[in-house]
Amino acid sequence: MALETKEERPGASSTSDSDLEVTVGAVNEKKLLRTLDLRLLPAVSILYLLSFLDRSNVANARIEGMTDDLKMTGNQYLTGLTLYFLGYVLFEIPCNIVLKRTTPKFWLPTLTIAWGIVATLMGVTQNLAGFFVVRFVLGTTESGLFPGVVYYLSMWYKRDERQYRIALFFSCASLAGAFGGILAYGISKMKGVGGYNGWRWIFILEGLLTIVVAAVAYLFISNYPESVSWLTDNERKFIQARLKADSDSTNHEQFKWSEALVAVKDIKCWLYCFAFHTMSLPLYTLSLFLPTIIKDMGYTAAQSQLLTIPPYAVATIFTIFWAIMSEKYKRRAPFIAVTSTIAIIGYIILLANKNPHKKPGVSYVGTFFAAIGIYPSVALVLSWPAINVSGQTKRAIANAMQISIGNLGAVIGTQLYRPNTAPRYILGHSFALGYLVLNLVVVSALWWILTKENRQKEETLVSHPETKGFHDSEEDLKLGDRHPRWKFNA
Repeated sequence: MALETKEERPGASSTSDSDLEVTVGAVNEKKLLRTLDLRLLPAVSILYLLSFLDRSNVANARIEGMTDDLKMTGNQYLTGLTLYFLGYVLFEIPCNIVLKRTTPKFWLPTLTIAWGIVATLMGVTQNLAGFFVVRFVLGTTESGLFPGVVYYLSMWYKRDERQYRIALFFSCASLAGAFGGILAYGISKMKGVGGYNGWRWIFILEGLLTIVVAAVAYLFISNYPESVSWLTDNERKFIQARLKADSDSTNHEQFKWSEALVAVKDIKCWLYCFAFHTMSLPLYTLSLFLPTIIKDMGYTAAQSQLLTIPPYAVATIFTIFWAIMSEKYKRRAPFIAVTSTIAIIGYIILLANKNPHKKPGVSYVGTFFAAIGIYPSVALVLSWPAINVSGQTKRAIANAMQISIGNLGAVIGTQLYRPNTAPRYILGHSFALGYLVLNLVVVSALWWILTKENRQKEETLVSHPETKGFHDSEEDLKLGDRHPRWKFNA
């Protein structure tokens, strides 16, 4: 393994170099990373796939007769979608605080069981009020998973290893869309079983699946490196040493409100929030309305369920590919800009087709561009704070802020695809297009600020070459990402 010099990496310290030298001969780093990937990523990825499936299957249920059975109008359906995100936004930060004060092995499966029960209850809801209550509670119970997992992975992987893993994890969102279409197509055939319509069985079976997997998750979710039993002492020391040389993951930092305030005062944290805010509206409007958008092109409900699969499948593959390329070139902002532009092209195609009934193929191509552009951009945006924010409490709060403020875009988006705007959905598509353009502005501003601060840090080190490493003193630790040797990834 090639070790960097102290000047070449943020937070370098002689202590951690020594620890690495002691253990490097006994530990194969590549093999250890493969072990970590196999132990950590499948578990949390399955939970996130179920999370996205349980929040977006309402779109599949809608075209199978849910709104008719519950006697709701199209606008009341939109209100139910909005209530989900209100619950999600309100409980995001509290859930991350609970994670910081408990353990991933307890908290992540517990959250999953909670939302699995709620998702199942959606299948037996009998009226509009019940629909509203269940959607709000579903949002509260699902709110802690994504920021919790992002924080969790930051305690295992070095900064330059996190983005690819987070992107792999997030790719399950588009994969859930593809699975959702397949499952909805098959489950809807159960119409009449037990006296229930097909849409009810979509919620019941997928919710029960979540509960079963969550119960098993208590066995396969791990805690942090220092406490797991499947690492040898040398591997544990090696992980601790490499993380100590790279970031703050090995610090024993207690939750402090003062550190949470540091995140709130940092303009970069707010820009991470708005980078996701400008992506969450197109992300969730696409995932919540794609079956309806396709159905309104003139297809049947069954055809629409199946036609949602290809855009999501291609988006999943491209999300993984784009994460690999971004990691290879160690850049975030330019890669986000490219895929956001691809999504912009998709919505221009959707808006330009004045008659989706006569030219459904044109609009369908537009959905491909939208999906291929949105999902990779979101994956990169969501990994940014995990890479750049130092201080465990600050990072936990920054991640939760990003999801909370970001999902306010989804709250707005749930009210845009109104039935009276079908089949072109000019209002919804126009908002999505506008938000994607704003994303380019926010990402460019963040790129400029990160580059500027890196340059200022370099100037500080030139004028003060005696500056110590990131972990050489308690005072240095408190500086976190403000330390001159901490370099931001732009």
